[in-house]
Amino acid sequence: MPLTGIEIFKLLPKTNCGECGVPTCLAFAMALAAGKAELAACPYVSDEAKEKLEEASAPPIRPVTIGTGERALKVGGETVLFRHEKRFENPPGLAITISDSMEDAEINSRLDKSNNLQYERVGLTLKSELIAAKCESRDPASFKSLITKVKQKSNAGIILMSENPDILAAGLEVCAESKPLLYTATIENVDKVAALAKDKSCPVAVKAENIQEIIQLTTKLEQTGIKDIVIDSGNRKMKQALEDQISIRRAALNNKIRSLGYPTIILASEMTDNPMMETLIATTFIAKYGSIIVMSDFQGESLFPLLVLRLNIFTDPQRPLATTEGIYKVGNTNENSPVLLTSNFSLTYFIVSGEMENSRIPSYLLVKDTEGLSVMTAWAAGKFGADTIAPFIKKCGIADQINHRKLIIPGYIAIESGGLEEELPDWEILIGPREGAHIPAYLKTWKTQGG
Repeated sequence: MPLTGIEIFKLLPKTNCGECGVPTCLAFAMALAAGKAELAACPYVSDEAKEKLEEASAPPIRPVTIGTGERALKVGGETVLFRHEKRFENPPGLAITISDSMEDAEINSRLDKSNNLQYERVGLTLKSELIAAKCESRDPASFKSLITKVKQKSNAGIILMSENPDILAAGLEVCAESKPLLYTATIENVDKVAALAKDKSCPVAVKAENIQEIIQLTTKLEQTGIKDIVIDSGNRKMKQALEDQISIRRAALNNKIRSLGYPTIILASEMTDNPMMETLIATTFIAKYGSIIVMSDFQGESLFPLLVLRLNIFTDPQRPLATTEGIYKVGNTNENSPVLLTSNFSLTYFIVSGEMENSRIPSYLLVKDTEGLSVMTAWAAGKFGADTIAPFIKKCGIADQINHRKLIIPGYIAIESGGLEEELPDWEILIGPREGAHIPAYLKTWKTQGG
């Protein structure tokens, strides 16, 4: 049974040092008991106490890693039901299905999609992480050949999909070092699949007809020493599958049922034959609470919205996305290129830089650290005024890259132009547009405005 907050407090050093980010050891103990803090945050806890507190400090939803290398996917680790309570920890992985019954051309096409369908947004590269390799031929040799091709042409994480342990073993012969997810262990095959998972140190998915059977399966795997588990509730109807996701999450978080405290997998590919409906199903389970979502295929027009939705939901709402302070070149700049200024709120940066690119006029963009705040918010907070901008302009090095001294500031902080002229007497301060959409027209005429 998980320890209570008072039981945890008795094992802490009781220094009230505050180095964990919480003012007192008692408050830290309560956060640990609620799954809203990590034991590693305490620098003075003893090794003996660490051992006793391991269960209490573990997240209610166990984190599980699938794959290795740069495309390894970590799922689970969740501590809350709702994002506003804290944040969601690990975004769900998206998988494309590839079967050994497909023609080589189709397999290659889907592998290309897995590799190439990626998008840049707010400084991040958005892409899928997994390939769900499915054995429909029931032939271990055919499945092994498919996995070989996947390994040769992709570094994505792999889900080996079969209820036949011999077929899973054939796939593992090729990719065991990549730590694939073994899908799936059922009541009928759990012993053999568990042996494979333990031997190769791979995570394993369980599937059953109801939640009680899932508890039996996860308990049995736990008893064999397997802890990296993913749950498939088995339902392929939208309503029932959604109810299962909510029930499993609530049981793990609210009722502390450890045998359900694992990430989940959703096979949207088996819930409909309609590609548009499949995308809608995927959106539902990105929000509630799928950790891995298997799609039948990827299309750019559906994958991109899913990736953006995932980004939005799994961005920490208490921490603004920020771009690194510095000088950014848009296009093939030279010493005569215009110089614009903006804040380091990522969305602002990408709107402004995107419009600068649309103008097709090579330009410099100076990004000032405003702690991730937008132009107006930063200005109102005193973080984007003449007294903070001027030292940045002097130190950033832009003066060494241009032969003019003209700075275009956002129209929303036009009031700072006078102060900037005093702080930067060698510079001419120009008032740029208030809206990003007006930047292309402004840059095309900036010389007539003194640029």
